Amino acid sequence: MKTIEQITNQILNGDCIDLAKQIPDNSIDLTVFSPPYDSIRDYKKNWAFDFLGLGKELYRLTKDGGVAAVVIGDGTKNFAKSLTTFRLALSWCDEANWKMFETCIYHRDGNPGAWWSQRFRVDHEYILIFFKGNRPKTFQKEVLMIPSKHAGKVYTGTDRLTSGEFKKIEPKAVNEMKCRGTVWRYSTSNSEGNRLKLKHPATFPDKLAEDLILCFSKPNELVLDPMCGSGTTCVMAKKNNRNFIGIDIAEEYCQIARKRLEDETSQISIPLL
Repeated sequence: MKTIEQITNQILNGDCIDLAKQIPDNSIDLTVFSPPYDSIRDYKKNWAFDFLGLGKELYRLTKDGGVAAVVIGDGTKNFAKSLTTFRLALSWCDEANWKMFETCIYHRDGNPGAWWSQRFRVDHEYILIFFKGNRPKTFQKEVLMIPSKHAGKVYTGTDRLTSGEFKKIEPKAVNEMKCRGTVWRYSTSNSEGNRLKLKHPATFPDKLAEDLILCFSKPNELVLDPMCGSGTTCVMAKKNNRNFIGIDIAEEYCQIARKRLEDETSQISIPLL
């Protein structure tokens, strides 16, 4: 078994649950990943996503106050949604001891097509944010602030109390920046133009991973992606002075992630024997 130092800042090839077992208890500060849910993409691998088994393993290796963020959606078959997102959320909280911090919406532009004449176009995935312990140990919302539409104007009016009564709000200036809330808007990852990244069949925006890393971790902490694909989480962790561990079952995707790290961060990740 390798030590945590030997696998830090490495891309590991293998089954995520098997390799996670090599990571010591309470050693990961943040996990960010997007699983291959509902066979929406053809990964050409005879592999099934054991989301409960992974949830239990991630809980074990996460530090108290650590966070796990899962970018996930639901497939559609015979007009019915799979509910994979909701099954994962409930099983992680009910059976793996995680607590739900928030459910955010990753808003992206859907592609037009014939299928959308028979149902709503899907413009979103979910960002399920879980934490271990009493509260997240790191929460730096300032990095997620967005410009206020009415910055500089004076706000006044009334606010509704829980009793149903109204309370008058004293006039105050609207701040320049505001909380983005629970809907996070990004251009689709295909627009980033990274040809090496796009060799993987399913990617998510670099900025999405970066925002989660900056909000829920600090410099020099350890970020894990157990299904790292093209290496987006690992690249953004390294760019923002965090350490990382990436895992993927497909060696060809591990090679893509290692090449991205070398090209974009000068991090050399040598395959471990």
